[in-house]
Amino acid sequence: MSKSSPSTSLRLDRFLATVTDYSRSEAKRLIKNGDITLDGEVLSDPRQSVDADADVRLRGQSLRSAEPRYFMLNKPVDYVCAARDRRHLTVLDLLDEDNPERLHVAGRLDIDTTGLVLLTDDGNWSHAITSPKKQCWKRYWLRTAEPIDASAVARFTKGVFLKDDKLRTQPAELEIIGPCEARLRLSEGRYHQVKRMFGALGNAVVELHREAIGDIELDEALAEGEYRPLTTTERDSVWSDG
Repeated sequence: MSKSSPSTSLRLDRFLATVTDYSRSEAKRLIKNGDITLDGEVLSDPRQSVDADADVRLRGQSLRSAEPRYFMLNKPVDYVCAARDRRHLTVLDLLDEDNPERLHVAGRLDIDTTGLVLLTDDGNWSHAITSPKKQCWKRYWLRTAEPIDASAVARFTKGVFLKDDKLRTQPAELEIIGPCEARLRLSEGRYHQVKRMFGALGNAVVELHREAIGDIELDEALAEGEYRPLTTTERDSVWSDG
């Protein structure tokens, strides 16, 4: 049975381990036994490069990899954005999907932060979200412990120095919508960045919720802990400029 698709060419033994339940060592035994064919020819070298769309077969059964998967999830508190964790539940525990361990998070959230999380098994797609060079914008709603000073808008636009960081943050857009409530739009993803930015102003973030990544908005119909596949428009928006 097929698993997730490799995004680039892989060694044959690694390809087999990726699209089946066999380990690398088991895959090598299958190759040695002559059980693997490519376009009708028996393969004997586990180092041979194989493309994702190649007609690789195991004893005549096609092993063409499945289409990549793309999901949005409304993350609750107390879940971590990791494949596994010894102390906490992970966002993968919320999924009812085949082979959830093949999925990864494109843009993590802290354990106490809620909101939009994107999951995929397409490495190129997630790279377009998480690479600093791509400058993919994220939008957050937040609540602070103390009233937000109006001067914070200009300071965030200019960029602020975070503790132990040598460079200012990139310009960020802050919209104050209440005495202790705001929306923040930023393109970076430094460690605990939103909390540290407000900490640099002498304030503390007590609630943080991600509403959007790029043009992908969290579906309001999703309750905390629920998820759904992305639409084609949502998925393809990641490749667009800006």
